[in-house]
Amino acid sequence: MKVDTKKRKKARQGFEQVYGAQELAARMFHVLQAGKQGLDALHKELGAMLCETVMDLEREELSGPDHAPSRQGVYKWAYQNGSVYCGDQKIRVRHPRLRGPEGEIHLHTYQTLKNPNAFSEELLGKVLRGISERRYGETVVDTARAFGVSASSISNRIVEATGHKLKEFKERSLSELRVFAVFIDTVHRGNDAFIVALGIDHEGHKHPLGFWQGATENSDICLELFMDIQMRGLALNKKTLWITDGGTGIIKALKERFGKKLLHQRCTIHKDRNIQKHLPKRHRKMAHRRFMIALEQNSYADAKQMLLDFEKWLRSINESAADSLNEALEEILTLHRLKVSALLRKTLTSTNPIENMFSTVRDCEVNIKRYRNSAMSQRWLAAVLLHCEKGFRRIKGCGDIAELLRTIDQYSSDQVPIAA
Repeated sequence: MKVDTKKRKKARQGFEQVYGAQELAARMFHVLQAGKQGLDALHKELGAMLCETVMDLEREELSGPDHAPSRQGVYKWAYQNGSVYCGDQKIRVRHPRLRGPEGEIHLHTYQTLKNPNAFSEELLGKVLRGISERRYGETVVDTARAFGVSASSISNRIVEATGHKLKEFKERSLSELRVFAVFIDTVHRGNDAFIVALGIDHEGHKHPLGFWQGATENSDICLELFMDIQMRGLALNKKTLWITDGGTGIIKALKERFGKKLLHQRCTIHKDRNIQKHLPKRHRKMAHRRFMIALEQNSYADAKQMLLDFEKWLRSINESAADSLNEALEEILTLHRLKVSALLRKTLTSTNPIENMFSTVRDCEVNIKRYRNSAMSQRWLAAVLLHCEKGFRRIKGCGDIAELLRTIDQYSSDQVPIAA
């Protein structure tokens, strides 16, 4: 007989000893009728029995069996009703007690299982996936031992869990991160603006670096953000590539902090939209096509010439549209000057990576109807950013980062523009 078959038979015999043959058959029939819900209820009940068994084993280990005590003056002291966290639920158990010469001896397993931190983490994960705090009780398996799932209890646990996330996010060290590119953008939540930084390391992994809260997107708030992430150890200098939209506050802060010769790539998607807003509808498709064709050129010289031709065409239609293109012409072509490969340029040419993260923020907070105060806004934003980080993938074109870093080093040492 195979080993796994023997194990299955022993497991069945164990269940029969626990429930009895008839009771076990009745429970299996209930599972067949109720499907997964019945199986989950049985799983939770077995989990509670396992918790009680583990506590009994610890008490036996500390005191020894009744006929041969291992420690003088240590003896078993009946059972007491209590509760532990099992998976995503709080359940009732009967925990064993132990007495010693100096009074009650607390069981380490009971104290560990009673710790709500792991439960709060699992609960927060469910809420971030879209389950409302008020409807969380509907997701709990209907077992006699489950309790503590009222809206107020769940809300308290969420506040505690998000508080831990905020502390973790705000205090974590960034000294070991080697970031070569940073996206800066603003997400508005309630009446506040949160300027957020998203970095890309040398291996192509994305990392939320920090955020700073203000009434509007302005240079002072952005400078506070730079100071915060640098105080936590992140190395930022003139070799760092910055990707932003056209926000004047952020651009002003970058120039104040890193000088006018910083490596700054303007978001081409935002610029395309800004140009089209100035044009009549009949010209917008052509303007979009000409703008994108110019950006698809691998040569800086070719791309710039096509954009200059595009500017002349725009001036024949709308002077403001041409001025909008002209004010960011060189910043649009920063990646072309650095000879970035087409695949990597596709990632770095717009603020899409950080915008996608903001989309996840909005999805995770869909059940929040209002932010009661600044602390709540910051707790949730930190929790969601850490949640996003777990699902990040390496950026496309990450194999070309090493070549880009060598080009940036050359550019910084020569202090002259690199053009094809």
